[in-house]
Amino acid sequence: MHTPDYQIARNAFGHLVLTTRAGEVHENVVPIRAFPIAAPAEGISLVGPDGSELAWIERLDSLDAPTRHLIEAELAEREFVPIITRLQRVSSFATPSTWFVETDRGETSFVLRGEEDIRHLGNSSLMIADSHGIQYLIADLLALDKASRRMLDRFL
Repeated sequence: MHTPDYQIARNAFGHLVLTTRAGEVHENVVPIRAFPIAAPAEGISLVGPDGSELAWIERLDSLDAPTRHLIEAELAEREFVPIITRLQRVSSFATPSTWFVETDRGETSFVLRGEEDIRHLGNSSLMIADSHGIQYLIADLLALDKASRRMLDRFL
């Protein structure tokens, strides 16, 4: 287990605070994943409020448990990416259209403005942005049922 050159804690307002070994204190630190889909547990940057990188975490599992839990909790709070597990129906095969889907967080609907809001991530993953900027992930196209894949093919 690697001992970092800093400590992470929460202040009274619930924000992350990074304190270096030299005693420098950086408030309102934000963890940002370098590869949120491909390698979510690797390459985490701890960034200050001005956008400058304060520390780099090669792997989350290299941290002690309390520090890792703080960073994971902060990431979970900041990142909201529901995973689509099934397409129930779409209002139209022309855009904009309303999609009714099942996700790992329950059923929902959203408006797809255009096909350009569907991005390929590798061979079998898609990221779909709705009209409000919420990102939805299809982690594995082949894991979707046949009816869902057929509806999705109309937009790809």
